[in-house]
Parts: sequence; C-alpha cells; structure tokens
Amino acid sequence: MKFTNTLFACSMLVASASARSASPAAFVGGSSRVFSKTSTVLKAAEKLPIMAEESAMSQKAHGTSEKPVQKNLRWSCDYDTADRICNFNRHYAEHAGYWQGTKFLAELSEMEQPIKFYDSVTGELLFTAPMGRTMEEFLVESQGHGWPSFRDEEVNWDYVRCLKDGECISTTGTHLGHNLPDGKGNRYCINLVSVAGNPEE
Repeated sequence: MKFTNTLFACSMLVASASARSASPAAFVGGSSRVFSKTSTVLKAAEKLPIMAEESAMSQKAHGTSEKPVQKNLRWSCDYDTADRICNFNRHYAEHAGYWQGTKFLAELSEMEQPIKFYDSVTGELLFTAPMGRTMEEFLVESQGHGWPSFRDEEVNWDYVRCLKDGECISTTGTHLGHNLPDGKGNRYCINLVSVAGNPEE
C-alpha cells in the first residue's frame, strides 16, 4: 500500500501547565491514567486541541496500542493497512483519496447522520460529523484535502489528543492523523482506516 507522508509542523502551542493539570494527562511511565468521561462538552475557554505528552505513544503490547485493529472494519477498510497505520506508524497515512475508494460514499445514504466514527482498535467514539455544518460541506472539505477532515466541535475530546508536532492520536495510542490548521481553525486530517471501528458493546 502506498503511503503519503503527511507530517507537518504544528503551529499550535502546548497548553499551559495549569490547563494541562485541569485536563486529563496522557500517559505516565507507559501506563495510562483514567480519562474523564463525564462530558464531551468543553468549556468555551478551554484551549483546543487538548494536548498529550510524547509518552502517550510509547511502545505497548502491539506497537503503540495494546492490541490490533478490529477484524471487521467498516466500509471495507483494509485490515493490514489499518493495523500498520494505527499501531506501527507515526508519520505516514493512507494515500490521498483512499477513503473515496472504500464503501463510505456508497453507504452514506444508509448511515445514521451525523456519522459516528469509532477507534479502529478500541471501538471508542472519536468523531461525529457533520456538526455545525452540512454533510455536503464536510464531504467537499474532505475531498479537497484527500482525507476525512474534522473540526473542533466534531471531536470527542474524551478520547482524542494532539502532540506538539501536530500528530493526532487516541488516548490509548492509536495514530489517527494530523492537525493541519487553516484559515478556519484547527482541521484534523484523519485516516479513515483509523476511525473505521465498530462501537464497543
């Protein structure tokens, strides 16, 4: 599978120490702390994206995660590609437009909207889109950039974090993509294979 390098420098500053202490930390000594699940609603004053330390992507039982991706990924996403990108990768991505070659668009009319995107490893809800815009606007932006593109209000911050270099990850170590801000604000450019999981039962 051909990959496209999407590592870009992130212009966002790491949140202040006080802000980090108010938000759940990432990982310490390779073991995860408990992340708050009380609400996905963020205070207006909270700085986004919520940051994590590099230790969040430390080596675990299966690359940067504790286990492989799910076998039955949605939209016929390729298992091997997904496992490599999610768990054994920090800088590369599915090729531009990959998501359009899956069954995502063909199944769009059958999906409940807004669409929920789940971690391909853990099944945790990571993104919900579109929020605050139309489906057409979400698709046009994603097609224009080559990858599904999410905005701040479409992110479930209970389980999503960013590193200082812009890498976007899950709190359990799944590589998701990168934050590539534009004139409208933060834009999370995400691999479909990373968010094609099925929800936990």
